[in-house]
Amino acid sequence: MDRNWEEFLAPYHQAVGELKVKLKGMRSQFELLKQHSPIEFVTGRVKSIRSVLDKAEKRNIPLETLEEMQDIAGLRMMCQFVDDIKMVVELLRERNDFEIVEERDYITQKKESGYRSYHVVIAYPVQTIQGEKKVLVEIQIRTLAMNFWATIEHSLNYKYKGQYPEDIHARLQRAAEAAFQLDEEMSLIRHEIQEAQAIFSEKKEKE
Repeated sequence: MDRNWEEFLAPYHQAVGELKVKLKGMRSQFELLKQHSPIEFVTGRVKSIRSVLDKAEKRNIPLETLEEMQDIAGLRMMCQFVDDIKMVVELLRERNDFEIVEERDYITQKKESGYRSYHVVIAYPVQTIQGEKKVLVEIQIRTLAMNFWATIEHSLNYKYKGQYPEDIHARLQRAAEAAFQLDEEMSLIRHEIQEAQAIFSEKKEKE
């Protein structure tokens, strides 16, 4: 099937660019109100053509229905604490500039690999010169510890093509639990951490 890939991916790039501005703006609003922001930072990307084709082949997705692929466009919202993730999800549910079409909770129901994250799939309306086009975007919401583990696991998965040696697989699972325990411990001293961060921010402003 012949396809103009630049034209096909353009709305996804536009969606990621617009959503990054909007979601980062949420963090700025918390800062203006001198409140703790549940959002640490936001990143985004659009899959490469090769990645799109590889996933389509792996999942037996016909090329004519690529628009149904949920993660061609993806954003990640990083949080300091696990409870922040719940707050971010609620903030997304309250927005009226996109429609949530699916949620997947891999925090309370982690993957077998140990992967933890909260996924929200949205239909985002992109305004083009041909009219409005809704594209699917996957937003992954996770703590910094979860993201560190997921980044390492993604690299190893690429190296071993999903077929880990048994010892690597076991170590990854132990590391996932260690990352989750770190999140749990940090949650227990959340108040002290936020208080210290507020003091530090006030000091920087005075300087």
